[in-house]
Amino acid sequence: MKVGIFEQLVRAGATRRDMLKGAASMAALAAASTGTLGALTRQAAAQEDVRAQILQIPGVGKGSPTDADWQKVGELCLGATKANVAAGEFAGVELTFMGLNNQNLHNFLFRGFLKPWEAYTGAKISWIDLAQADYNARLQQSIATGTVDFDIIEMGAPFEGDTASKGLLDEMPGWVATQIEADDLVDYLKAPVGTWDGKTYRITIDGDCHTFAYRKDYFGDGSISGMAEVPKHWEDFPALATALAGKTDPLTGAPAYGFIDPLKYQWGGFGFYFLEDRAAAYAKHPEDPAWLFDPDTMKPRVNNPAWTQAIQDVMDLVKANAYPPDQVNADPNATAFSQFLGGTGTALTWWGDVGSNARTSDTSVVGDVVGFSINPGARRVYNAKAGAWEEKENFAPNMAYIGWGVYVTSRVSSDEKKRKAAWSAAAHLGGKDISLWTAAYPSGFQPYRQSHFKYEEWEAAGYDRAFVEDYLGSNLDSYNHPNAAIEPRIPGIFQYYSIAEDELVKGINGQYASAQETADAIAAAWEKITDQIGRESQIKLYKASLGM
Repeated sequence: MKVGIFEQLVRAGATRRDMLKGAASMAALAAASTGTLGALTRQAAAQEDVRAQILQIPGVGKGSPTDADWQKVGELCLGATKANVAAGEFAGVELTFMGLNNQNLHNFLFRGFLKPWEAYTGAKISWIDLAQADYNARLQQSIATGTVDFDIIEMGAPFEGDTASKGLLDEMPGWVATQIEADDLVDYLKAPVGTWDGKTYRITIDGDCHTFAYRKDYFGDGSISGMAEVPKHWEDFPALATALAGKTDPLTGAPAYGFIDPLKYQWGGFGFYFLEDRAAAYAKHPEDPAWLFDPDTMKPRVNNPAWTQAIQDVMDLVKANAYPPDQVNADPNATAFSQFLGGTGTALTWWGDVGSNARTSDTSVVGDVVGFSINPGARRVYNAKAGAWEEKENFAPNMAYIGWGVYVTSRVSSDEKKRKAAWSAAAHLGGKDISLWTAAYPSGFQPYRQSHFKYEEWEAAGYDRAFVEDYLGSNLDSYNHPNAAIEPRIPGIFQYYSIAEDELVKGINGQYASAQETADAIAAAWEKITDQIGRESQIKLYKASLGM
């Protein structure tokens, strides 16, 4: 029996015991359930048709998507909403949505996706648009002052400790999990992510982790680097920078550079992830889930030899003039979208959506020569428990931010009509089909569902198989890596990250005498934050976030 038929029969009411009764009984069951199977087949075919249609909007290689494209995708994906909401059911409801305007994506896409939803349901949405560098401060101000002025928020899992723990979120209704097919998420994004005290609050719309993107045309026989293949360890990148000095980029004719770090780290806390990419390889020991703090004391590890080495790596490249001019003013967005996709630099670490942008953004010139893998590793790893280096290769992909989600706030909890409307809007954005489009096209998001890894769907959209296997494989290999560096969902995590950015920039600019002094300044600032929040409660929550 084909697997698909077996699964349809089980959904129609067959049990495994029925399967063992023989062909005669199964034939009778199949005949009795012909109507059900027919409906299921038609439903599955309709969903496949929608997925095929949206992947042709606008089509890979046909330019960047527009607002008209986003609205078409939103309209085609309304089927799940119509199954739960009557036309005009939310007439008179007004909702406020807070999210990012990063790279003209995020909220801009949400507007387009939700315009058909507004037209169908009768609800109206007003928008609070924030630059990524302003996001943390705006959210923390709302939390501290108790002035939450939004009903729906685009938010990452690290902020769940700041919001869910304070009763600021509304618990997800059961029908929402069914509508969005939550079981389709990759395993690392399932509970406890999105939950607090056993309650679910999050609709996942992203699967953030940092991956490594590099120029394949810089390596191999006759290449400008003279190297056979791209370096796999952080210790080897200074040699790449030296090899490229004075060379020109084969695509643009501009000066060639090696790995490019975003030296304008101050990005509302999000810039700290890029130092983490280096530090994780040195600091995340395979036998220790902790790498940011000591789990028993919350003493920062950010100034141990591993983290200090990561800071030293960057300082050495700055001193060697290995970066493009004025790199100290390049934030992560500029580094990825203006520099790397525009043809400047050999490699970088970034969230996975650099991959989809490489092939579908008007600004990209590297789509035919870009390759992907998990983040570089290190030739040695620091054992924080033993207080000593171990001379062995170590890889630790950075699960940076654990992905964006859509959350509904407790502002709507007492108004059932408004509450259903808010969750319906959120569910539309987090639907299974619409998520495939956001994974394949510029959106600010990367693949995060098991169904996103069906290579044939990407091929039908216009991606070639080799590119898809490389790009999607880098995401899967990171999600499933046994030594992945998981960040904690604890209160104040972005306070830690933001102050670390401030001190790191001082160190890069020479205001501290050494990498160690820079690391010590970060650690001292982290100790103050821990004491302000409460050390004992932070220890408890940190251990819980690490599964300890």
